[in-house]
Amino acid sequence: MEIAGTDREDLKYAKMLLTEPGLATKMMNFIGVPFERGMKYLPEKWNSQILKVSQKALHSALKFSVGTIGGGGKRPSADTFHKFAAAASGGVGGIFGLPALGVDLTVSTILMLRSIADIARSEGEDLTDLQTRLACLEVFALGGPSESDDSAETSYYAIRTALSKSVSDAASFIAERGLAEGSAPILVRLINQIASRFGVAVSEKAAASAIPVVGAAGGSIINTLFMDHFQDMARGHFIVRRLERIYGKEQVKAEYDAI
Repeated sequence: MEIAGTDREDLKYAKMLLTEPGLATKMMNFIGVPFERGMKYLPEKWNSQILKVSQKALHSALKFSVGTIGGGGKRPSADTFHKFAAAASGGVGGIFGLPALGVDLTVSTILMLRSIADIARSEGEDLTDLQTRLACLEVFALGGPSESDDSAETSYYAIRTALSKSVSDAASFIAERGLAEGSAPILVRLINQIASRFGVAVSEKAAASAIPVVGAAGGSIINTLFMDHFQDMARGHFIVRRLERIYGKEQVKAEYDAI
């Protein structure tokens, strides 16, 4: 079945969102501070810590998604409300700077996951389905193009393919045993795969936050941009998934590649 009319326009919009400039570019354009300048203010061992910080935040988000995200019917997503919540969190984190990043990141990641789930619901997803909840978590791996990427395997479908087995295995494991065994290798593998991509955006967020002149107001702006960026990724992701439910994955991928 050919994808035409508004559905094809939706797919074009989704691809635009999923391939737009990365978080660092957005922050530089808005704040006017080059990403490289912010990197100078980060601790020397920051790169060795970023994965741990990202893993912890994602693990908290996974527990949150499985335990508290409810169902509900399709309705428009409250994107602006979630941006305000992220701004408030960033304002508090900005006062304390980098030492508060771990707490701020955990809070902002959970807020982003709530917003991502809201967007998923608005695109017709069933949030009672465990696969859908894990698809929400997948969004954190869809950071968009970044100057830090050194691999060709960064396209939307390449990332989904790389995560597919881990997502499927994790869904089966959680359905059988829940999250009581949160350190189980199956769950750790999924979190690590997502964290390796999410960490790029976290480093960019931290670099901007580390600049002395940014402060609390800047923390609010950065968190708002952080939220906005992943809302865009979520919107693109769940538009594609909605169209896949109608036309099939192969047809949608072929049209996506052709655009």
